[in-house]
Amino acid sequence: MTEDPTKLFGAEHVRRYRETDGEVGHIWKEGSTILLLTTKGRTSGEPRTAPLIYAEDGDHYVIVASQGGAPEHPGWYRNLAKDPHVELQVLGDVFAANARTAEGEERERLWEKANEVWPHYAEYQQRTERVIPVVVLERAA
Repeated sequence: MTEDPTKLFGAEHVRRYRETDGEVGHIWKEGSTILLLTTKGRTSGEPRTAPLIYAEDGDHYVIVASQGGAPEHPGWYRNLAKDPHVELQVLGDVFAANARTAEGEERERLWEKANEVWPHYAEYQQRTERVIPVVVLERAA
């Protein structure tokens, strides 16, 4: 029986992605692409890894802190707001990166790009009063 990557979620998604260097789990629902983001817990200091949909913008990766339109930012976003030094895994490539929140025209452009990968972001924005952050991830030098 072939594994259905669209059924992967949370810790199981992270496990299978790591085990297969993204062969299982990189392509997810509706053809979206997934990376693994590891942040340092803002309280615990422990590493926290989340599988997240991403878009590409040149050499940078773009992720959206939507949390399905929940009223609060996701934990991973609050973690990187405290410490923007993160680790990414894209397929088999694992590397250090720096995160920053896009603003103004850049945010609008990247929001559109992210919505091309996952059109549900627009729905999520309608569910919440907060402006959903768009995060740029840049490979560390």
